[in-house]
Amino acid sequence: MRALLLIDLQEDFLNPPPLAEQREDLVRAVQGWIDWARDNDVPVIEVRTVLPRDKSTWALNMREDDQPVVLEGTEGIERLRELEVDPHLSIEKRRDDAFHGTDLLDRLHNLDVDEIVLAGVVTEACIAMTAATAYAHDLKVSIAEGAVTSYDEKRHTAALKWLEEQYRQQVVTPDDLT
Repeated sequence: MRALLLIDLQEDFLNPPPLAEQREDLVRAVQGWIDWARDNDVPVIEVRTVLPRDKSTWALNMREDDQPVVLEGTEGIERLRELEVDPHLSIEKRRDDAFHGTDLLDRLHNLDVDEIVLAGVVTEACIAMTAATAYAHDLKVSIAEGAVTSYDEKRHTAALKWLEEQYRQQVVTPDDLT
């Protein structure tokens, strides 16, 4: 069974430039994937980063720069207001990798999911880390065309190339999956 994983589609990530300029196109593409999931009885799992204010789980670069995002209790942790989705599951994470320190793998197994389609931000960080760990857990991974992006086009392209060459994880369209 497949599941659609929505990664970090949150206000803090899509408000600053240059992702703010990509927001409308990204939301349109992600909504198309959400609609595809609904039409094909594919569970949607929303994964959001939520960090405590006390720095205990901040990534090294956030601590070094003292520049956190997605702090608990702020509007920045909220799902993008334009998205219309009622996820089957919601998971909070503290690091780039959606599997790290969460029960995502157990929840996928409980749903008999053996294949995931990833959508969200950012390609070379949270998407790539989650995709690599999924591979390590013998999950087939596809990347939702148009529904992943980055602050940097070169890094985005390089990450997608790496995922395809290293793990055979391809960018797909909904038609590829029917």
